[in-house]
Amino acid sequence: MVFKRLFSRSAKPAPRETRVPSGQRIYAIGDIHGRLDLLDQLLAQIDADHAARPSAEQHLILLGDLIDRGPASRGVIERVMQLARQRTNFRCLGGNHEDLLLRMLSGDTKSAAVFHRVGGRETLLSYGVSESDYENADFPTLCDLAKRHVPEDHAAFVSSLEDYVAAGDYLFVHAGISPGKPLAAQLSEELRWIRREFTECDEAFEKFVIHGHTITEAVDLRTNRIGIDTGAYATNRLTAIGLEGGDRWFLSTLA
Repeated sequence: MVFKRLFSRSAKPAPRETRVPSGQRIYAIGDIHGRLDLLDQLLAQIDADHAARPSAEQHLILLGDLIDRGPASRGVIERVMQLARQRTNFRCLGGNHEDLLLRMLSGDTKSAAVFHRVGGRETLLSYGVSESDYENADFPTLCDLAKRHVPEDHAAFVSSLEDYVAAGDYLFVHAGISPGKPLAAQLSEELRWIRREFTECDEAFEKFVIHGHTITEAVDLRTNRIGIDTGAYATNRLTAIGLEGGDRWFLSTLA
């Protein structure tokens, strides 16, 4: 039942024409949620797709929610840290799940309760917390377990993740933006957590939005936004969008 509530069907009106900066080819990847296997598959697809096209400057953006629900959150963080070191023009956003982890690491027991409900168990197990220790922990203890098991460099990296990336006519963000607010006035909490107020808005935003956070069965093409969270942790479908000039295309680990 919870799983079904996370998904919504996507409507497909034609989005307005928008462009990325000349000479750039941008790939953005949706919510990974601990699926290192799918991330590696999709990165290989992206590199093959990029190599098959005419020469352009490749940019790669991850839209956040790297952790929770899937089995390899630690591995995903380590892989993304490696990408940040090795790739030029690489950007990574923080999502609401990263926000919860950071709040837990600060000792916020209310966030620990939410973290537990939304797949945090799998994250802490991936960091070496035993199943028995997790199952016997209250929420203050979960905070302590996170502090003891999540390495400082991982916590620092998660803390450094960005709220949004703007490129040409596009805005890349984890959850969405608050309608009617200029980009400069958007709050980090809105960019990482907003849902219905954003997804139910049909008005044009300041920029065309590429986002994750809200799971749909297929890519969610709208006139003012495109959602690319296709529920990878449960569906095996991790999705990326490619953008060059005024063109758009999609890559997925599950054709």
